[in-house]
Amino acid sequence: MSRPVDYRRRGQAVWLDTISDRMIRDGRLAGWIASGTIYGVTSNPSIFGQAIERNEGDYNERLASLARQGLDAFAIYDELTRRDIAAGADLFRALHDSSPADGWISLEVLPSLARDTEGTVAEAKRLHALLGRPNVLIKVPATPEGIPAIRRLIAAGVPVNVTLMFNRRHYRDVAWAYVEGLEERLAAGGDLSDLASVQSVASFFVSRVDTLVDGLLEKKGLGDVALSLAGKAGLANCRVVYQDFLAIFGSERFRALAARGARVQRPLWASTGTKNPAYSDLLYVEELVGPDTVNTMPEKTLSALLDHGRDLGDALLGGADEAVAHLDALRAHGIDVEAFGETLQDDGVVLFAKSYDQLLATIESRRAENVPG
Repeated sequence: MSRPVDYRRRGQAVWLDTISDRMIRDGRLAGWIASGTIYGVTSNPSIFGQAIERNEGDYNERLASLARQGLDAFAIYDELTRRDIAAGADLFRALHDSSPADGWISLEVLPSLARDTEGTVAEAKRLHALLGRPNVLIKVPATPEGIPAIRRLIAAGVPVNVTLMFNRRHYRDVAWAYVEGLEERLAAGGDLSDLASVQSVASFFVSRVDTLVDGLLEKKGLGDVALSLAGKAGLANCRVVYQDFLAIFGSERFRALAARGARVQRPLWASTGTKNPAYSDLLYVEELVGPDTVNTMPEKTLSALLDHGRDLGDALLGGADEAVAHLDALRAHGIDVEAFGETLQDDGVVLFAKSYDQLLATIESRRAENVPG
C-alpha cells in the first residue's frame, strides 16, 4: 500500500504541483492516477513556463504551428495551457466521476489580474466555459481584490482554487468568501450539492514562511534560541489555520449550508517541497496529514514520499497549542508571521507576474522565428 493511498483513507488527497505535455504523452500522469499515487494536479504560469522553455513534449512544434496561423504570444500561451489542462482533466475524469472530491486539475487566471476584481471574474468565467470540463478548478489569488471575485465565482458556479495565502487573515477571508458565495448561490436558487459547480480548495503556502523566518532568525544572531525556533514556523502556521478551518466549517452558519448539500472548502498545503537541505525532504508532508485536506507537491517530493514516506497519523489534529506558543515566541523576538504574510503575498504576486512576462517573452521570441517574412 502506498503512502498516498494511506493518506487518502485518512481524508487527505495527494496532488502533484506540475504538469507538462511530456508527462501526459509518456503515460506518467495516467500511471500515477491509475495506481492511486495522485488524486489531482495544480499548475501556474511558472510551471508552464519551465515546461515550455525545456520543450517537455511537442511545445515547439505546436507553438510554431500556432504562430503560422497568425496567433500572438498570449493566444499561443492560452492554447498551449488549455490543451494540457483539458488533456489532464480527461485523464482524471474516470476518477472524478467515481469520487467527485477527487480528480481535479487547476488552471490559473493571468497574474496581471491579481489586483483586478472584474478582470479576474471575467477571465475565470472565460476559462471555465472554454475548458468545458466538470473537474477543472480556476485558480484565483487571495489578494484584497481577489476575495470578492472568489465570492462571486462561487455564487456563479465556477469551481475555484484560491492561491497565495500565507497567514490566518488570508485564510479566514478566503473561507468566509466561499461561505458567502454559497449563501448567495442558495439565495438565487442554485444547487449546493453539485460538486462540479461549488467545489473549492484554499491553497496555503508553507515552505516560503520558513525560508523567510529562518533568514530573519539568522540575522538576529540569537544563537541557540534561533536554532530552537528555526524550521517550525511553516508547520505552526498551517496548524493554526487548520484550527480556523475546523471552526469555520463547524460553525452553525456553515452547517446550515451543509444541510443543503454544501461541502467544505478543503485547505490545500502548497509549496511543500523542502528548500533547506538540512531539513527532512518530507517535512511539509508527513506532519500535515489530516481530514479534509490536500497536499500538492513537486515531483521530487512525491518520489520521496513513495520511497520512504511515513504515516504519522492525523498529525494536524494535534499540536495546536504548541503551534500558537511557537508563533508567540517568534513574535517576542520581533518576527510576526502574520504581518510577514502580507509581504509574502505581495512578493508572490510580483514573482508570478514576472514568470508570466518571461514566459510570454519566450513565446514571442519563438513565434517571431516562425512568422513568414
